This record gives sequence, structure tokens and C-alpha cells, in this order.
Amino acid sequence: MCRYDLRTSLLVIVSTMIGVAGWSGHVLLLPVALGFPVLWSIARTRLVVALVSAGYFLAATRGLPQGVATFYSSDIGPGLLLWLCASLSFVAVHTVLWTENSGARPFGYLLAAIIISIPPFGITGWAHPVTAAGVLFPGWGWWGLGLITAGLAGLATRIWPAVAIALTVLWIWSAAIWTYPTLPQGWRGVDMEMGASLGREASLQRQRDLIATLRNAASDGARYVVLPESTLGFWTPTVERLWTSGARDADATVIAGAALLDAGGYDNVLVVINSEGGQIFYRERMPVPGSMWQPWRSWFGESGGARADFFANPVVVIGPVRAAPLICYEQLIVWPILQSMLHDPDFVLAVGNGWWTEGTSIIAIQRAAVTSWAKLFATPLVIAFNS
Repeated sequence: MCRYDLRTSLLVIVSTMIGVAGWSGHVLLLPVALGFPVLWSIARTRLVVALVSAGYFLAATRGLPQGVATFYSSDIGPGLLLWLCASLSFVAVHTVLWTENSGARPFGYLLAAIIISIPPFGITGWAHPVTAAGVLFPGWGWWGLGLITAGLAGLATRIWPAVAIALTVLWIWSAAIWTYPTLPQGWRGVDMEMGASLGREASLQRQRDLIATLRNAASDGARYVVLPESTLGFWTPTVERLWTSGARDADATVIAGAALLDAGGYDNVLVVINSEGGQIFYRERMPVPGSMWQPWRSWFGESGGARADFFANPVVVIGPVRAAPLICYEQLIVWPILQSMLHDPDFVLAVGNGWWTEGTSIIAIQRAAVTSWAKLFATPLVIAFNS
């Protein structure tokens, strides 16, 4: 009994360490997450599988409680509750699909990896090991995705040491020649440090200050300037006229985040603005569950919350190019980027407003994830974050 308890404790400790290291925010450490399917496969009971899965997921998403507390200006209690609730789908899927038949475990893990990648379970499918594909197979595209999927299944077999050695060699080679995704010619992403005030302070002076940021970026030769999520606040005709004038003066096109409000709730959107005016060209497919997307409101006849467009507008056209847009939370899950890549975009456009993540590694994890995906498909990358 003592030996069983010691083995279980070691598995949970190692899974926790894998979650912490793999999801530290350093892109080249993402392959550490590939240790999870090994631990999943060598567990001897469903209880141990549940504990290993919980240890990995809770460690990987450890910034959530503090982030929620900051977002709602509350104590850490609600954040802890959401943290635990979010882990349920990950733990449940991996626990149910584990089997005592070791020969069938690779198929069980493969099925779990697929289920946790797509809705409904994919809505909280954070910390997916497949995100490391771009580090191990940069530029391989769909072939690389297929190879890492096969590798994940292989790590759940009895020959996992051989598979692990092969993947480690690829990891070392990739790290030795690693380069970050390029920036599309004529494009510039602008990071900001405006905290919670971005998108909430609606004064005319704030809008003028933001337009000055656009002008500064355009003065360096950028023809397309990307600003973070929520930059414009609420999208109204007045805001459109003000920014159209600013874009005309800067002789540039601006892409920025905004919120489109109506009686039923709001859409978290990206807006493109040039000298001819502005228009909404992207509606977020998956807003943050809980804080933004609140589908239960409609069950009780209430309105409010952000709408989820799920599989809408995976690729958008901006001038002569096609972009794969990802707003904040969409960078942490799998299916939005894969859906976009099915349409062969010219580059990835990633924006976020992570002021509430201060003191956590959430923004760094988002950057690492989207960098890995861009490297996998050899696409340029534009990033603009507010912190």
C-alpha cells in the first residue's frame, strides 16, 4: 500500500512539474508538456489518472485564480472556483478514456486529445500538448500536426522511451536553429501598457492619445498598424468618424479591438479603419467563458454577455492579404487556429487585452502558443497586447 501511495504521489508531483515548466510562457519549453501522455499511460487506476490529469492542468493554468480576482476586484475565492470548474472537462475526458487494456490506451489518449481540441470540451481545452507542434516541426504544417499527433499516441504506448528520445532529438535540433516568426512587410503591432483603462476610459483626450500612437507607428513606415483588443472601447459612429480622420492624417490603415453593443449583449470585434471609414471585419469566435461568454443568461430570460460566433469568420481579408485573427482567449485553445489554417491565410493576427493577468504568466503563455502555431505553418505573425 505504501509503495502504491509513493508511486501515485510521484506521478502527481511530476505531472505538476510538467504543467508548470511546459506552460511557463517560454515557447521552447512547450514540448515539456509531452510528458503528460507518458504519465497518463503508466498510471494503474482511473483514480491515479484523475489525479495526474488534475495536477497537470491545474499547474498549467495556475494563473487563473489570481487573474479572475484581479478582473472582478474580488478575493481569490471566485477565481479558485472557476479554476477548479475549468479543470473538470480536462480531467473527466482523460479519466473516462483511460483503460486497463494497455494495448488500447494509445487510441484512448488519441481520442481524448481530439475531444479536448474541439467544442464543447475544447471550449476549456487549455494546455493542450499538441501546441508544441511548432517547436518540434517548424514549417511542416499539417504534416507536422499529424506527426505530433502520432507522437502523442506513441507516448502512450509501451515503447514510449523510444518515441520520447526521437522527439527530444527533434526538440534539441529545433531549439538550436530556432528563429521567431517574421513580421509581414508594412505591418506593425503595437503593445500598450494602459492597464484596465484601455477600452473603459472613453474621453475624447484618450481617443486622441491613441490616435497619436497610430501616427507614431505610421511615421516609421508602417502601412497597417495593429492595436490591442478593446482599444476603441464601444464602436459608435462618433468613434468611427474620429478614427477615420486620424487614419487619413496618418496615411495608414488601423486594425483595433472594440465592442459592439446591442440590447441582447455585445460582440468582441476587430475593426479595420482607413481614410474611407471603418468596418467590423471579425467577431470573436470564442470569448472568455464565465467573464465574457455567459450562455446561461439566456436560460433565465436575461440578456448580456459576449456572443460566441464559434466557427464564423476564420479568415478575414485586409487589403491584399488574408489574415487568421485570434483575440486573446482564442490563442489558448486549439480549434480556432486550426480552423483558420484550413483556409491558408497569409499570416496570423493576434491581439489581446491582458491587464488583468498582472503577476501571472498568462500573456507569456498566449504569446508562446500563437508563436508555436505560426511557426508550425510557417506564417508571419503580428501581435498587439495591452498589459
